[in-house]
Amino acid sequence: MEGYVTTSTINGITTITFFHPQSNSMPGNLLRQLAEEISKAGNNSETKVIVLKTEGDKAFCAGASFDELMAIKDFEAGKKFFSGFALVINAIRTVPVFVIARVQGKAVGGGVGIASAADYTLAVDDASIKLSELAVGIGPFVVGPAVERKIGTAAFSSLSINATEWQTAQWGREKGLYVDLYKTVEEMDAAVSVLADKLSKSNPEAMSELKKVCWKGTENWDTLLIERAEISGRLVLSEFTINAINKFKSK
Repeated sequence: MEGYVTTSTINGITTITFFHPQSNSMPGNLLRQLAEEISKAGNNSETKVIVLKTEGDKAFCAGASFDELMAIKDFEAGKKFFSGFALVINAIRTVPVFVIARVQGKAVGGGVGIASAADYTLAVDDASIKLSELAVGIGPFVVGPAVERKIGTAAFSSLSINATEWQTAQWGREKGLYVDLYKTVEEMDAAVSVLADKLSKSNPEAMSELKKVCWKGTENWDTLLIERAEISGRLVLSEFTINAINKFKSK
């Protein structure tokens, strides 16, 4: 089973679901498909709001595929690999509709990036977060702008530097990553449904203009996030990072 991305639209609410059996760690082909589905749905007049979710009950998204990371042998392959989450973040940023993220489990690396990029993110009480990139010799360069924009520079720095430690969902709420937390998935889904229904009946033009206001100052992200992917693409080829990855693999 290699994972999938599915899309369905009911009464103006488009739900995009992605899944991978390895804790929803996303290979490049699925990230590109996810970005395409977000862009296609967001620019479809039938879509009034997007709900982004994953399957499974343990992890919302464990980041990029570690198997693909270990297979990188040259700069271009590294740049392409790290551009995956850049495409998803930019798709969320540029569609003219609001994107609600439903976080039902832990988020790591790129998963934190998606949760941060969403316009409105709800989570369960145990949806802890971690930016683990520095622990394998790289850094959260691609997702960094989205995370820093959402939680601020100080919180982003602490999350990035202390790369092996989890922060609780409560910490994420305090820093602004999560709007609200729920004891159960069922309670969270009910809240997502209520908000999505309200937005589906709101003025599309007003929501589009409000989204532009909320994302002001990010107009350079099409190039910025690819430049960040180039940094990681270079670092992943270093002897230090290769050794760190091998040590991580042997655990």
